[in-house]
Amino acid sequence: MPLKKQIEEKLNESLKAKDKNTYPTLRLIVSAIKDSEIAGRSKGQQEIKDSDIISLLKKMIKQRNESCAMYEKAGRKELLENEKKEIAVISNFLPKQLTEEETKNICQETIKSIGASSIKDMGKIMGALKSKHANTLDFSKVSSIIKELLK
Repeated sequence: MPLKKQIEEKLNESLKAKDKNTYPTLRLIVSAIKDSEIAGRSKGQQEIKDSDIISLLKKMIKQRNESCAMYEKAGRKELLENEKKEIAVISNFLPKQLTEEETKNICQETIKSIGASSIKDMGKIMGALKSKHANTLDFSKVSSIIKELLK
């Protein structure tokens, strides 16, 4: 089933259950998807792809993580908790992220297969990882792992 359909069904379920922790976030997701579809129509794109939705969800999580950092500095616990709940809801629709150990192993394999020997090869490594593991790796962690491995 397409990801968009899954999100819409989950929204309907949470509305029927009157789950006030879930449905506002799901409405935000559906709204962002519709905005993206409208923007895509001007480029001639008919239907939004699951990969586009996944990148949209990752962007939403990144925004919320940045908000969490600001709320934590400001001591705004209630807003921090709200952002964390939204992150949890959005994360349910993303592919399972690999653990740090699995990420390190994949980075090591990629470095060996490319024959990378220094930080100068970072772009090649990142390109190879993005082509194979775009949805399962957390690239904010990947760059630090690669730098550590290439020391």
